[in-house]
Amino acid sequence: MEADNQNKEVIIEAKNLSVGFLVTKHGINNFKDFLLTMGIRKLFENKEVLNDFSLTIYKGECFGIMGRNGSGKSTFLRAISGIMKPNKGTLTVNGKVAPMMALGVGLEPELTGLENIKLLGTLMGLTQKEIKQSLQDIIAFSELSEYDINSQVKRYSQGMLARLAFSITVAKDPEILIVDEALTVGDLGFKQKCAQRIEEIRKNGSTIIYVSHHLEDIKSICKRACFIKDGKVLKVGSIEEISDLYELEMARKKN
Repeated sequence: MEADNQNKEVIIEAKNLSVGFLVTKHGINNFKDFLLTMGIRKLFENKEVLNDFSLTIYKGECFGIMGRNGSGKSTFLRAISGIMKPNKGTLTVNGKVAPMMALGVGLEPELTGLENIKLLGTLMGLTQKEIKQSLQDIIAFSELSEYDINSQVKRYSQGMLARLAFSITVAKDPEILIVDEALTVGDLGFKQKCAQRIEEIRKNGSTIIYVSHHLEDIKSICKRACFIKDGKVLKVGSIEEISDLYELEMARKKN
């Protein structure tokens, strides 16, 4: 498979990547502990989530990422999106990223659905003209009623949040689309519509990075994938190979 990819354009490449975040040391549980230890010892330590992480993703492919909870999947996606910075190694991203990494992430709860469309559209780099042109398509795709779209999103169910977030994110074809467990809620009809839209985006030349614990979802969308374990890429291969490995690892966990 690597030989087949030699002539393809690389869009994301991680080499010996290490990514982590600061956590308080054991014994610092409140502000009083913080004051008592100031100047005595280091208050924070780095918790490394990704360690010696290497992966190449090619332009135009739909790439799946699998692994147990806590393996480092979301941390890698945050690094791609620029939310987290590498401590070591290199990370090259040759395109603009449109992340949809959790249900409703980026939506302002006090604003209405309509106001969130305008806000997130602007943050995604759309002009006011483009937002206006896309507005009715976004609302129609989300399947939200006129009442719902004019209500504060803090009143939305998880399914409604996911539908609105997805509809905004895919209003225009992004260069790189990150989908993290976004299709795990909602009815079957909407899931199928999302899968069709993702395939349209891929056919138009965008790169899709898809993370899910639902094998049927990821197998229906991706051709190639990787399995992450303990912050490292354990294996890269066809979606069938990685799905088999994922099922084997989950079976071991149960035993």
